Amino acid sequence: MWAGRRVVLGVSGGIACYKSCTIARRLTEAGAQVDVILTRGAAEFVGRPTFEALTGRPVIGSLWEPGTALSHVRLGQDAALVLVAPATAHLIARMTQGVADDFLTTLLLAATSPVLLAPAMNDEMYAHPQTQANLTRLRARGVNVVGPETGALAEGPSERPGRMSEPETILAHAARAGRTKGPLAGRRVVVSAGPTRESIDPIRVVTNRSSGKMGYRVAEAAWERGADVVLIAGPTALPPPVGVRVLRVETTKQLEESVRTELSGADVLVMAAAPADFRPSEPSNQKRARSDGVLTMAMEPTDDILSATRAQRRPGSIMVGFALETGDALAKGRAKLERKELDLIVINDALEPGAGFDVDTNRVVLLDRQGAERVLPLQSKREVAEAILDAVERALDR
Repeated sequence: MWAGRRVVLGVSGGIACYKSCTIARRLTEAGAQVDVILTRGAAEFVGRPTFEALTGRPVIGSLWEPGTALSHVRLGQDAALVLVAPATAHLIARMTQGVADDFLTTLLLAATSPVLLAPAMNDEMYAHPQTQANLTRLRARGVNVVGPETGALAEGPSERPGRMSEPETILAHAARAGRTKGPLAGRRVVVSAGPTRESIDPIRVVTNRSSGKMGYRVAEAAWERGADVVLIAGPTALPPPVGVRVLRVETTKQLEESVRTELSGADVLVMAAAPADFRPSEPSNQKRARSDGVLTMAMEPTDDILSATRAQRRPGSIMVGFALETGDALAKGRAKLERKELDLIVINDALEPGAGFDVDTNRVVLLDRQGAERVLPLQSKREVAEAILDAVERALDR
């Protein structure tokens, strides 16, 4: 989303300035034009050459620099986002009072672009009633705030609140704050992801190869588009997406129950999970010993979640299903679209290299209820997620 867009990165004077270097680098790699503004205190921690090398652009440190006349107004109005990281207690206090005594605070006073602050300070300074009142007032004015987190501060290794959020967390919040509000903004999106497990005995399970990556990418992309996102996740090793509420499940029955509960309030359901289609009919309550010889067990089908929860769908909500097949995928996907009364289905072949389970890429075909067919090339699962959500937004507009 950052390609060709301008981001103003304000850096105020705190030890967390070192993280700002990573933020500047990541935004630049994503295609943003990053204009860094250093306060006098920030320049004592990280010098201009560092940010100029990372962004390929000159750094601004003063209102009186040649060639910057009126830049404090223009930059805060032309940017997709003004991000201040770190935002010290001093900077936050000046911003709250409308003080404009350097380039950064003057720009913040004149800014019409979205603003995101990443506070960083000593825990006592953060807990002070005046700091809390300042942050409350800024939030009431529409300023976005991410963090701070609890962790080791400059004064010592003990866990205390005041540590600036990590760059990846800040970048996720920046993407949400800096995105033009679309059809998903303010909507409730439920995403399922990952496998389920069905017990054979207390030790062993029946499961599948799903890593959950596709569903997680959809959840994080939907949150960045402004949605309120619930992720119902089977057993995975993935870190939870920033800003997303995660519900953990293990069995297909638990997944169904969670979908049923969340679906009645959802505007969109993206059923990216790979629930087990079968489970042992009579799981043992004791471990089956290998010395017992060949293991034979009856398997019974699990419930079809999309069909079983159809009654909980809100009128006008959008239902997205997935069809991972191993032959004649398009025909099977089209039949599933009709059978389960979906608005959109994502079809791919599990045997195709680079697609399917436990990889970072995917090649899919999107089919919608109107008969439109879109064949996507092999690309990252995040790019596939964006394409899916583009289709969801078009359906919501309809």
